[in-house]
Amino acid sequence: MNKSPKKRADTTERLPLSEAVRRGDLLMEACPSRDVLKHVTSRWGVLILMVLENGTRRFSELRRAVGGVSERMLAQTLQWLEADGLILREAKDVVPPHVEYSLTPLGQEAAEKVRVLADWIEIRIGDVLAARERHEAQPVSTRNRAK
Repeated sequence: MNKSPKKRADTTERLPLSEAVRRGDLLMEACPSRDVLKHVTSRWGVLILMVLENGTRRFSELRRAVGGVSERMLAQTLQWLEADGLILREAKDVVPPHVEYSLTPLGQEAAEKVRVLADWIEIRIGDVLAARERHEAQPVSTRNRAK
């Protein structure tokens, strides 16, 4: 009896556009997942999610914790992450008024994912910097060029 493995049907068939957009397909130009990817993986998005992993923070605390972020970029990134359901913004009815930011359960999940990437970067930064140095030391004419 022949026990050779059966060939599987090709499962790379494309979904109808409406289904792919609903489900998400980052490689499609119109995919809404791209905006979420942009917000979560932006320089400030990653850092804000990581800071909020440690608990609720006020705007000024976030600004101090995330070195180099402007007030405008912090506000914009917080708005994006709030709109994506990753951050909860809670305005306190106190004098003087203040706003607190915390992660939603979805935001906690996203923060855990970007933390893995950030940890990898921190662990491998020496290798990355060494590769950059090697690349920059090569004459421009010998660097790999797009064919």
